Amino acid sequence: MRKLSVFLSLSLLVLLFVALVVLNNQLLGKYRADLTENAVYSLSDGSKAVLGELDEPVTLYFFYSDTASKGMTSLRNYANRVLSLLEEYEQASNGKVRLKVIDPEPFSEAEDQASQFGLTGASIGSIGEAVYFGLAGTNTLDDQFTINFFDPQKEQFLEYDISKLIYQLSDPEPVKLTLISSLPVTGGQNPMTGQYSQAMVFYEQLSQLYDVELLNPEAESLPQDTDVIMLAHATSLSEPLSFAIDQFVMNQGRLLAFVDPHFESDQMAMMGAMQANPSDMSLLEKWGISLDEGGVLLDEQLGLEIRSQDGGIVRHPGILGLTAENLDRADVTTANLEMINGASFGALILDKSSALKQEALMQTSDNAMLIDAQEYALNREPSSLFMGQPDARDRFTLAARFTGELASAYTQAPADSEGTFKASTAGANIVVVADADMLVDQFWVQQSSFFGQTLYTPFANNGDFITNATENLAGSDALISVRSRGTFARPFTRVQAIEMKAEAKFREQEERLQSQLEQTEAQLAQLQSQQAQGGALVMTDEQQTAIDEFVEQRVAIRKALRDVRYQLERDIDALGNWLKLLNVAAAPVALVFLLFLIFWIGKRRAPAAVKEASS
Repeated sequence: MRKLSVFLSLSLLVLLFVALVVLNNQLLGKYRADLTENAVYSLSDGSKAVLGELDEPVTLYFFYSDTASKGMTSLRNYANRVLSLLEEYEQASNGKVRLKVIDPEPFSEAEDQASQFGLTGASIGSIGEAVYFGLAGTNTLDDQFTINFFDPQKEQFLEYDISKLIYQLSDPEPVKLTLISSLPVTGGQNPMTGQYSQAMVFYEQLSQLYDVELLNPEAESLPQDTDVIMLAHATSLSEPLSFAIDQFVMNQGRLLAFVDPHFESDQMAMMGAMQANPSDMSLLEKWGISLDEGGVLLDEQLGLEIRSQDGGIVRHPGILGLTAENLDRADVTTANLEMINGASFGALILDKSSALKQEALMQTSDNAMLIDAQEYALNREPSSLFMGQPDARDRFTLAARFTGELASAYTQAPADSEGTFKASTAGANIVVVADADMLVDQFWVQQSSFFGQTLYTPFANNGDFITNATENLAGSDALISVRSRGTFARPFTRVQAIEMKAEAKFREQEERLQSQLEQTEAQLAQLQSQQAQGGALVMTDEQQTAIDEFVEQRVAIRKALRDVRYQLERDIDALGNWLKLLNVAAAPVALVFLLFLIFWIGKRRAPAAVKEASS
C-alpha cells in the first residue's frame, strides 16, 4: 500500500510538472523578468511608443545563417541577443509585428529571398561561405526596408535601428524637408572667379534622400506638410516666416539650425568686404538659445593647418577639426563619426530661466577661448590671433540638442496670421550647430574629375552628421527618445587577465628569440660571403660551434614558449574546471541540502499525530 502511495505521489508530481510547463508556455510566456544589468532584453518606452503607433501589421524577416556560423561564438552570442530583442518587439506589439526567422543556406530559396530584399552575405565563415545576419521588413503596402548586417560594433544602437525600421514601415511617406538659407546651395556665379559653380554637396545629398523645398529667408510662410525645418545661415528672417517657424516648433515640429557668429566662407567676405557676417539669431534668442557674447572660438589644440599668405603652413586656431573625443558618443547623430571640420564656431549657451534640456553634441577641448567676431573677421594672419592667458581658457559647446518645454517667442498671433496660436509646447526638438561653414564643400569633400564627370570624395564626416541629424529629427518623438543602450557583451575578465599575463611573458621571450635570430642571420650572411672551395662552404670549428650553440639555445627557448602557452591554457582550464564543479556538482548538492533542511524543519514543527502517521 505504501509503495502504491509513493508511486501515485511521483505520478502526480510528474503530471503537475507537465501541467505547469504547459501553463507557463501558453499563458505566462509574455511575462518576463529582465534581470540583466543594462536591461538587454527589454524595450525602452520610446520603442513601445513606436509599436503603439502602428496602424497596420508589419512582417519582420530575420535572416541569420545559423548553419554557416558554427564555431563563431561571438557572432552567435550577438545573434541570440538580436533574436531575443526582436521577439520582445513581436510580443509587445499586440499582434502588429510578425517575426519570421530564416536560415538562408547556400543555393536555397531562403538565400534567393534574402537577395530579393537586397541583403548580401559577408564572407566570414570558416571556409569563406556567405553568412547572412540582417533584417528585412514589409507592410501591407509592399513597402520594404532593410538592415543589411547587424554590426556588433554598433550594438549600442541596435534598438534604435530596429525601431527606426518599424517606424519607416508605419509611415512610408517621404520626409518633407524645408531648407531656409541665404547660402547659394543650388550653385551660381562665383563673384571671385566669374565662373558658375555647382550645387553644394550637402544640398544634393539631402535632395537624394528627402523631399527638399528651398525657401528664401524673406518668404512669408512654410510649405504644407513640412516634417523638418533646416536653417542654414539665414541672415534675415521675415517676421511672418519667423512666426511660422515658431508655431511649427510649438506644434512639436523639429528644427535643425546652423547658425554662425561669422560665416567666413561668404564669397564677398573673402573678396575683402570683411565685416562680421552673423546668422539671424533673433528667434533662437527669444527661445533662450544664444551664442556666448556673439564671439568666435579659438582652440589651438583642434586648429587645422592651412597655407598662409606668404606660402607657409600654419595652424589656424579658428578653423577646427573636431575628433571623436569632441563628439557625443551616446547620441545617434554623432556616435560613429570620427571628424567634423568647420570654421569660426560660436559657443552655444542656454538661458538659465529656460525649461529646455540641453545635451551637448560637439564640444571644444579644454583650451578654447572666445574672441570678438569683428576682431576675428578683420584678422588675416592666424599667427597673430592672440589666445590670451591659459587661465582664461575653457571647454565650450559647439552643437547641442534642446528638448522639453518651450514657450513661444510671441505673446499673440499677428493680425493677418492664419490658424490657431499656440503659446507653448512640452515636446520641443531642436538641434543647433554654432557654425555654418561646415556646410561648405571645401571643409569636408574633395573634388576631382573623372572622364568629364565631377566626383566628390569626403575626407570628413560633415555630410554624415547633416544626414544623421535630419533623419533623427524626421522620426517620431518616440523614435527620437530612443538612445544608445551601451554594449552588452560580458567578457570573462578573469580569463582575460590570465591571458594578458601569460601573453606578456610570451611576447618578452618571443622578442628575445627574434633578436637572436637576427644575430644568427647576420653571422650566416658573413659566412656566405666567404669564398667556397669545391662548391662547399668552409667554416671554422669556432663558427660551427657558435651555430650549434644557437640551435640548442633556440630549441630551449621554443620549449620555454611552449611551456608558457601550456601554462596559459592550464590556468584557464583550471578555472573552467572550478566553474563546472560549481555548476554541475556544488549547486545541485546545495539545492538538495536546502530541500532537506526545509523538510527537516517542517517535520520538527509538525504535530505529533502527523509524525506518528509518517513513521
